[in-house]
Amino acid sequence: MTNLNYYNQDLGKCPANYQSLTPLFFLRRSAEVFPDKIAIIHGSISVTYQEFYARARSLASALATNLNIKTGDTVSVLLANTPPMLECHYGIPMTGAVIHAINTRLDSSTIAFQLEHSLSQAVIVDAEYLDVLKDAIKLLKMTPPAIIVYQDPESHPLVRNAAECEYKKFIASGNPLFHWSAPTNEWDAISINYTSGTTGNPKGVVSHHRGAYLLAQGNILTLSMHKFDVYLWTLPMFHCNGWGFPWSLSLIAGTHICLRQVRADAIFDAIISEKVSLLCGAPAVMSAIAEFNPLNSKTFKHAVTFCTAAAPPPPPVLAKMNQKGFKVTHLYGLTETYGPAVVNEWKPEWDQLDAESSLMLTARQGVRYHALEDLKVLDSDSMKEVPHDGETLGEVMFRGNIVMKGYFRNPQATADSFKDNWFHSGDLAVVCPDGYIQLKDRSKDIIISGGENISSIEIEDVLYRCKGVRLAAVIAVPNEKWGEVPCAFVELYTDSNLKTSALDEWCKQHLAKYKTPKYFYIQEIPVTATGKIRKVDLRESFRVDKISAIQKLESNADQLTPKNDLK
Repeated sequence: MTNLNYYNQDLGKCPANYQSLTPLFFLRRSAEVFPDKIAIIHGSISVTYQEFYARARSLASALATNLNIKTGDTVSVLLANTPPMLECHYGIPMTGAVIHAINTRLDSSTIAFQLEHSLSQAVIVDAEYLDVLKDAIKLLKMTPPAIIVYQDPESHPLVRNAAECEYKKFIASGNPLFHWSAPTNEWDAISINYTSGTTGNPKGVVSHHRGAYLLAQGNILTLSMHKFDVYLWTLPMFHCNGWGFPWSLSLIAGTHICLRQVRADAIFDAIISEKVSLLCGAPAVMSAIAEFNPLNSKTFKHAVTFCTAAAPPPPPVLAKMNQKGFKVTHLYGLTETYGPAVVNEWKPEWDQLDAESSLMLTARQGVRYHALEDLKVLDSDSMKEVPHDGETLGEVMFRGNIVMKGYFRNPQATADSFKDNWFHSGDLAVVCPDGYIQLKDRSKDIIISGGENISSIEIEDVLYRCKGVRLAAVIAVPNEKWGEVPCAFVELYTDSNLKTSALDEWCKQHLAKYKTPKYFYIQEIPVTATGKIRKVDLRESFRVDKISAIQKLESNADQLTPKNDLK
């Protein structure tokens, strides 16, 4: 018998030495250890950890008893950043069910698809979104889910929709001492989140209890969070389950500050009055903060960290954030990695760098989270790692416990994404000599012009450095000679009078000739609810504009001059 067998002999798992990992235990512990600590603040409402835990248990009890919700069922939520959204992140999994958080900006047909595809049994909905939910229900080809309506006292004006079943009464019908059980298997699903669906129907990303547990701890380690930290909800909780922070805060007995409407003045008020130490959001949220000019009474002196993801922070916005006292931390991840899985880990020696060098380092995505086991940039054909030269493009690939279980009811998409035992992100990046990765594009957004690869992100970075540019997006558009050429869409600050000619000249000064956009459009840029630019809408806008211009040319026999076309 080998030593290995001795170490396994009569040393099996039992309840005394093995429990499935789940973030649900975090709330129980804080309720036991810090029962009177404030867990949630929403306007005039304050909820202690003891109350938070009791309400989550009451919700679980009501779902199980009144609606027969059980392990493997799906309960959807269509809620703003309010206390019930936090309660749902505990109460729904306490029944063994899976929480399905819906983007509050979606149209009825997309909501209907998600409800039907996720096999939703019930929906907890804010009264503000009840009408769009009812329109979605009409489109369903399955038995409609039960509807539980929450009326937020902070909603202005109060929405007076007729409620099928009011959340307040529903919670009151449950048992605050409900005996919930941890999952028997930590691989059990805890949530399903749908991707944006820009190239067809969205895919349902399934996450498990083990991953949620590890990500929640990863947030704390990665961001150096402390006991009793105060977190401001400027990130939608429906986005990747709020990047795991609904679970992270319970682990440190922190305080959630709910914010129904994300406005710069409300953000500064909350930071000052509640001593907020951390908030997160897309670049659009950061831009709103950077543009806001607070009165002297709306300034703060304590340390505040702002975590941003998606596109790299534009240097002018980053500079303004630093001036206002925010420490900006750049994160990167996908719905398939529970949200953030990569961090621009800042090194103390970088504090001595000049402003321009510091901004360049801040724009990089960085290194893997503590909770992620492996992160590589690989050639997607050979599956070999690219050189760490800051130039060779490869695909970002993930491996570890905070990678999704797979796509719900979509085995082919799951198999494709896990080819060669790596999760293929579809993002293209380079690896710098120090091992930090920097995104260059989505594989679908890379521009191939005359056989040369052009990074849309590189062009966008140049545009962001032009004074007066608020948002920038670059797409590939067809060209008879080169196959594809770059096309730039630019949104300006309200006090800017930049013209397309100035943008063209700026790009020519800072880019190789073949990388300079062929077309420039100055307009409002569409973004998703999480602040990501909707390039699919911009592609359609360009297509429609070209068709219109061609039709005009054919009817008037005039020279073709597309809107804002400089060439």
